Amino acid sequence: MSAKLEIDYAFRSEAGVKESNDDLCKVCVPQGALLQSKGVAAAIADGVSSSEGGGHASQICVKSFLNDYFSTPESWAVKTSASKVLDSINRWLCGQGQSLYDSAMGLVTTFSGVIIKSTTAHIVHIGDSRVYRLHDGTLEQLTRDHRVWVSKEREYLSRAMGADPHIEIDYRAVALEQGDILLFTTDGVHDFLSQPELEGIISRRQRTLQACANALVERALENGSNDNASCQLIRIDNLPLETEADILQRVSDLPFPPDLQPGMVIDGYKILRELHASKRSEVFLALDDESGQKVVLKTPSVNYRDDAAYLENFLHEEWVGRRIQNAHILGVLEPRNRHFLYNVSEYVEGRSLAQWIQDRGPLDLHQTRSIAEQIIDGLRALHRREMYHQDLKPGNILIDNHGIVKLIDFGSTRVTGMEEITSELDHSTPQGTLDYAAPECLSGAASTPASDLYSLGVILYEMLTRQLPYGECDRLDQKRRLRYQSARHHNPEIPVWVDSALERAVHPLPSKRYTSLSEFQYDLNHPNPAFKDISELPLLERNPLLFWQSLSVLLLLFNLLMLFLLGFSAQ
Repeated sequence: MSAKLEIDYAFRSEAGVKESNDDLCKVCVPQGALLQSKGVAAAIADGVSSSEGGGHASQICVKSFLNDYFSTPESWAVKTSASKVLDSINRWLCGQGQSLYDSAMGLVTTFSGVIIKSTTAHIVHIGDSRVYRLHDGTLEQLTRDHRVWVSKEREYLSRAMGADPHIEIDYRAVALEQGDILLFTTDGVHDFLSQPELEGIISRRQRTLQACANALVERALENGSNDNASCQLIRIDNLPLETEADILQRVSDLPFPPDLQPGMVIDGYKILRELHASKRSEVFLALDDESGQKVVLKTPSVNYRDDAAYLENFLHEEWVGRRIQNAHILGVLEPRNRHFLYNVSEYVEGRSLAQWIQDRGPLDLHQTRSIAEQIIDGLRALHRREMYHQDLKPGNILIDNHGIVKLIDFGSTRVTGMEEITSELDHSTPQGTLDYAAPECLSGAASTPASDLYSLGVILYEMLTRQLPYGECDRLDQKRRLRYQSARHHNPEIPVWVDSALERAVHPLPSKRYTSLSEFQYDLNHPNPAFKDISELPLLERNPLLFWQSLSVLLLLFNLLMLFLLGFSAQ
C-alpha cells in the first residue's frame, strides 16, 4: 500500500493572436515530508489586459504563491497559509503597481490556486480564471467568475489580485477520489469552448494529459479565441490513506529502549537518574556526552507497544516541540543517531506550578500576574501556528530556579494543519484533564484559543485561592452544570475586577469568554469599568450560599418568636 500522494500533470499556454502571453500556469510537487504536511500546489493566472503590468503580475502571483506557501508553518491549515500568502502578494502588487505605473491598475491579474493535501483539494480563487473537476465523466466548475455584466456586450472584473489592498479570496475544499482530473483554464480557453466540449476532450481515454492540454488550447484558438489561451490538467493517480498498520510499521522502525538505569549510555546520552515514572512513560535526567549538557529523555511505556494512537501522540509531542522556538515553551531537541524510540528535551531545574501552589499556598496578585504573562507568551507562540495545547494545567507548567515559566507536554496539542491529513486512527477522544479542560473540549468539540484561555483562567483562579472555580469534577455531567463561585469567597484580598475577569475567562460558553489572550491579560492588570462592583450586587448574586443560610436563620428565629408569642397568649 502506497501512503503517498501521486499525481500526473500537463499544461499548454499560447499567446494566440496577442503579441505577448500574460498567462502563467505551474505545478509544484515537493519532496519528502513536505508532500504529506503541505501537499501539492498548483496555480494559474491571467494578467488583466487593461493592466499595464498584467503579465508581470501573473508571473509574480503564481511564482510567489508556490514558493511562499511551502515556507509557511506546517502546523497552519491550508486556508490560513494560502490566505496569508495571497494577502501579502496582493499588498505588494498594489504598492508596486502604484509606484511603477502610477495607476491603481498597474499590476493586476486573476488567480486560481489549488492545494492538494491528503485527500482534499483546497481551492483559492479571485477573478475569472477557472478550476474544474472531472469526476466519473462529469465536469463540474469549482470556482465562480468575479465578473459584472454592464450589458450583453460589456463586462468588467469585480475582483482581481492587485486591484485593491483589501482582498476577498474565495475558498473551497473538495474531497478527491483516485482518477479525478482537475482542469485549470483562463478565459481565452473556457470562453471559447462549451462545457460539453471541455468534458469531451478531457474524457477521451486514448489521450494523454499532454495531448488533452494541447487539444483544449488548439480547439479554443480554432474557435476564434482572441486572448491568450492556457490550460493545466492534474490527474490524481494515488491518494494517501495512512492506516493504523502503516503507523505501527513506521514507529516500529525504532525499537523501544531497554530498561534504563543510572550509568547506562544510550545513543550518546548517559542516564543520571529517573525524574518521573508513570504507567504511560518514564522520564530520565541524562548527560549529553557530546555537548556536556544535561538533557531529559522521555521513553514510552512498553505497555503501549501495540497502541497506535498512543505512539502517534508520543511522536506528535516531539513534532510540535521542535517547531516552536519560544522562551516559555520547553525546548525539544533533535536526537543524534537515534536507534531507539524516545524524545529529548532541555532540562529545567525547578518545579512544576502544581508543586509551587502546594508549597506556597495562594500566591499574591503580583506573582500571579508575572506567571500569567509568561504562560500567555507561550500560548501565543502556539496559537500563531494554529496549535492549541489542550492539556494546560499546573502539572504541565514548569518554573525554573530563576522564575522562568515553560509550558510542557504537547502530546495532546491540536495542530490544525495536521488534521487535514487523512488517517484511520480515531482522534475523536476528548483531550485534557477534567478540572482544567474547557467544557466544549470534553464534549468532543475541536479546541480553539478560547479553550486554552479557559484552562488558563482556571489555573490563575487556583493560584490565587488554592481552589477551583467550579469545585472538583469527578464526571463530565458535573462539568455541564457549572456555577461559578467567586474567588473572593476564598480570598477576600482579590480585587472585585480581577474576580470578574476570572469569571469571564472561565465561562462555560466559549462565546462569553474573552476574544483574545491580550484582552484577558489587560483586564488582569487594569480595572475594567464594565465590571460591576460586587458590593453593589444583591446578596443573592454575591454569595448565594450565604443568602440562603441567612434566610434560613431568619425563618428559624421567626418561627421561634411565633411559638413564644402563641405560648404567651395561651397563658
